[in-house]
Amino acid sequence: QVQLAESGGGLVQAGDSLRLSCAASGRTFSNYGMGWFRQAPGKEREFIATLNWSGGLTRYADSVKGRFTISRDNAKNTVYLQMNSLKFEDTAVYSCAGARGSNYYLRTVDYVYWGQGTQVTVSS
Repeated sequence: QVQLAESGGGLVQAGDSLRLSCAASGRTFSNYGMGWFRQAPGKEREFIATLNWSGGLTRYADSVKGRFTISRDNAKNTVYLQMNSLKFEDTAVYSCAGARGSNYYLRTVDYVYWGQGTQVTVSS
């Protein structure tokens, strides 16, 4: 059984940084792409960032480009989301997701495993 467990969320002030982690287990982590999504209250789930199996290919939502960085450590079965210059509108529950293939993917339908999510709250 594949499990994804996020950590690192919290309450920060605008302009601060946070690093989210997502520890994976249950399948060969290094074979698959991974992604980060977020969902704010009353809004649809939103794509944030994705990377392929090696981490050599990445894609970002325009809203976070230049501020967030996705990375992975295949030896630790962990994917990270470094979030800098946080804004009030970044407040959401952040979830990591495991893809069905080895590439990077922007659509939720291309992900088969999801974590429970971690809350990020940015005060203005």
